Amino acid sequence: MIRLLVADDHPIVREGLKRLVEECRDMEVVGEAESGDEILAMAHTHEADVVLLDVSMPGPGVLETIRRLRLTREHLRILVLSVQPEEEYATRALRAGAKGYLMKNHSPEELVGAVRKVFDGGTYISSALAERLVFEPDATESPPHERLSNREFEVLRMLASGQSIKEIGARLSLSAKTISGYRARLLEKLDLRTTADLIRYGIKHGLDS
Repeated sequence: MIRLLVADDHPIVREGLKRLVEECRDMEVVGEAESGDEILAMAHTHEADVVLLDVSMPGPGVLETIRRLRLTREHLRILVLSVQPEEEYATRALRAGAKGYLMKNHSPEELVGAVRKVFDGGTYISSALAERLVFEPDATESPPHERLSNREFEVLRMLASGQSIKEIGARLSLSAKTISGYRARLLEKLDLRTTADLIRYGIKHGLDS
């Protein structure tokens, strides 16, 4: 039996995932969380094999959540579910320790197949992403945001989506002063001048969804 933890801040999404799993004889949901902090705590109290992890949740951020889960529960397989463009987030999620990345617009059958694949020790990625990883361009040819740290990348994405410094701090459980520091580094690394420039940059590169 594949034991699953479902982490998504939208109750309707969690309910849909639970109903899908109920139709599979070899799977069961043993816990659900609505934030990164909740799933980190739940990983210590629930015996599970696979985590279905949403990209956009309150807490430390999906990349940091993946990193912490891998540090504390190495056996736990993490399958990221996302509406974020695969080319912008999947590679970072896999490097952080996820075993798969699946866009939410895929079919239920594909999700079930992805869960079984990561449970069996495999890695689930689309054929398009596999090709990208094999033929990844030289870092000097990639856009500047691909060279940001994971935390800087997440702050940029949140700024691009219209969130304020205070809102980002609350979502990531960090102080406004810390987020302002990240914003300053983003301006420097991306050679931009204002927050509005950061927002325009994020929108241009599809980081605002």
